[in-house]
Amino acid sequence: MGKTKALTGALLAVATLTVAGCSGGGAATGEIAAAPADPAGVSGEIKVLTHRTDLVQDGTLKRYAADFNKVYPKVKVTFEGITDYEGEVKIRMNTKTYGDVLMIPAAVAKNDYPSFFAPLGPAAELARKYRFSDKTEVDGKVYGIAQFGTANGFVYNKALWKKAGITTWPRTPQEFLAALRTIGDRTDAVPYYTNFKDGWPMVQWTSNVGSVTCDAKATDKLAGPVSPWKAGGELHTIDSLVHDIVKQGLAEKDPTTTNWETSKALLAEGKIGSMMLGSWSITQMRAAAKQAGGSAEDIGFMPFPAQKNGAFCATLVSDYQQAVSAHSENKPAARAWIDWFTEKSGYSEREGAVPAVKAAPMPATLKDFVDNDVTFVERSEAETAAVNEIDNAAEIGLNKPDYRQKLIDTARGAQDGSLQDFFADLNEKWDEAARTAGS
Repeated sequence: MGKTKALTGALLAVATLTVAGCSGGGAATGEIAAAPADPAGVSGEIKVLTHRTDLVQDGTLKRYAADFNKVYPKVKVTFEGITDYEGEVKIRMNTKTYGDVLMIPAAVAKNDYPSFFAPLGPAAELARKYRFSDKTEVDGKVYGIAQFGTANGFVYNKALWKKAGITTWPRTPQEFLAALRTIGDRTDAVPYYTNFKDGWPMVQWTSNVGSVTCDAKATDKLAGPVSPWKAGGELHTIDSLVHDIVKQGLAEKDPTTTNWETSKALLAEGKIGSMMLGSWSITQMRAAAKQAGGSAEDIGFMPFPAQKNGAFCATLVSDYQQAVSAHSENKPAARAWIDWFTEKSGYSEREGAVPAVKAAPMPATLKDFVDNDVTFVERSEAETAAVNEIDNAAEIGLNKPDYRQKLIDTARGAQDGSLQDFFADLNEKWDEAARTAGS
């Protein structure tokens, strides 16, 4: 289960990518999958494709379907859990048979959504009700509704930090580094754990773009020759902190030996102090704490160490977006499932995630953020396609682990070069790609 959810967490930071070969199994009609007005008038069988194989295997989704049938008794819902969700669904989408409801794979380019998915309604209408709707907007129509969202920050062991004498959140990167040094000096714990070997946790750092300056459009502003790693830029601040943690010996001694599953127990037991992850991870860490005989209350979540006007900010990003296949023969039933699952099932609440419905309260997992007036910043996706095009052309990989692994190798001396040279090279690649992308 941990591994399955880990993949979900990694995908939270991943923006839509263009992959050749996704050409669809026939022309889509453009028919809107409208929300049905009368549950009694909706019937048929729908298949839901999901990456949550654990929830299929343990019967959780079947129980959700039983609750759904109390409202929609004439709809039969079946589920197919797919382990290699991205890889397999991408292949299936060359046909017409890829389920009635599915999570939009990252491999599908945003501009291609109308070829594969039925529109769910006008963008202005859905934006009033749901967070993250702009992520799937194409030409004024929305093609997906988020399962839920996540806030970004550091999951940490509060008991360990308190033992080291640290009871307030660091407000700057320098204060964060000082806190880690204190943990290293006063305890036997590893202050910070990189999860370098598994790789995907490196991507979580990218989701802080927007948190540093409290700017919902921070990612959009990368769409051009803007030297993202220049001094004062958000990526400069974020990646400097990654570098300095390792450079100052505040992470594990050998990052090539890290292990994601093990890290949960280590954090829960107070053997490591903190990790950069999405808020989706809190429930996993608290479960690990209970298994270790500790208290779930020992697991906390803190925002990125930066403030604007004396307040912390946390970027909210979308998880997988639920869509209706353009080729579904039961679009009203498929749409009924998405609406019910998003609004009535209680799924996001149980997962401790940020609800897609704007009117719903924040989950208990983010109580510390709410109580401390952390500002939630919903990341704009308006320029996602353009930013991805530049990123791909530059071969940097904001949503891949490689460049931060190289950054860590530079910091620990396993790769030659200085931080300044590293940033200069990234800026040069980005700006050159921005000038030529799309030409």
